[in-house]
Amino acid sequence: MRLSEQSLSITGITLSRTGFGAWAIGGDGWRYGWGPQDDAASVAAVQHAVDGGVNWIDTAAVYGLGHSEEVIGKALATLPAHARPYVFTKCGLVWDPSDPTAAPHRIMKPASVRRELEDSLRRLNVDQIDLYQVHYPDTGESLDWGGAAGTVSPNATPIEEYWQVMADLKAEGKVRAIGLSNHSVAELERAERIAHVDAIQPAFSAVNRGAAAEIAWAKAHGTGVIAYSPMQSGLLTGAFSAERAAALPADDWRTGHPDFTTGLAANLQLADALRPVADRHGVGVGAVAVAWVLAWPGVSGAIVGARTPQQVDGWLPAAGLELTAQDLAEIATAIERTGAGTGPSRA
Repeated sequence: MRLSEQSLSITGITLSRTGFGAWAIGGDGWRYGWGPQDDAASVAAVQHAVDGGVNWIDTAAVYGLGHSEEVIGKALATLPAHARPYVFTKCGLVWDPSDPTAAPHRIMKPASVRRELEDSLRRLNVDQIDLYQVHYPDTGESLDWGGAAGTVSPNATPIEEYWQVMADLKAEGKVRAIGLSNHSVAELERAERIAHVDAIQPAFSAVNRGAAAEIAWAKAHGTGVIAYSPMQSGLLTGAFSAERAAALPADDWRTGHPDFTTGLAANLQLADALRPVADRHGVGVGAVAVAWVLAWPGVSGAIVGARTPQQVDGWLPAAGLELTAQDLAEIATAIERTGAGTGPSRA
């Protein structure tokens, strides 16, 4: 199967419209885990996605404190060379091995970045990272809920300094392209003055629409956009419910997040409003949620997580789903009516 594709900026990388997100397969035992996960199921999910036409995987060093990258490395080893997907990963969230449940710290000091890269190359068992991304702006402090910074330490590394290191790694051939995740327009402007930003990775979904300005910036600057959490961490799959939220294990990060507590009712109402659109196209609600993100001007691809092959099947049709103007207007009206999330309801 061949999915519709989109070029990523000027890097020469051509992406399938959906990519495999590897956060959840990092497993449990760390601050932002999704509960227990079977590695064999994870490998099978990756294989199934690749068989379905997905040609890129997005992970990060911090997912499972290295475990997600190790699992991706195992999955890659099972695939023939011609079928191997592009591998994207991230740096900048550094954890304390002696306290795995503590929040990781945002650290982008040059020596730390280079150490993280070598560790990622080893865990993934690859010679080059196709897209290496800064996970969050450096504050020198721990990551708190929602990705917001607490205080900014005087020891934080300025973006000009850490983006130069990223550009150096690209020039050295250790990475093919460089990107910024969770950075503001002002920060993107500062980075662009040092070296071109090949890609950005913002959170973006029908619930979380706050990155519209960053996506517009990227579109204007020839920068690719790979959006994460298009199904809002499961809320827009069509399979989520208040009962399921209440039954999440205590070590699942979603149990304390506003999207799954105070905002849960409105978010589930929005998910229900996607059902008529899904029925018209003969797909699941999750596929509509992903297709909505892909329809936003400037978006190159969407990162969609999966823990099993069955979950992959739920969103795989999104890459070839073209929402009509009527569909998009109906979804925008539902967003406004339910009051779910924040940000513009239409492009």
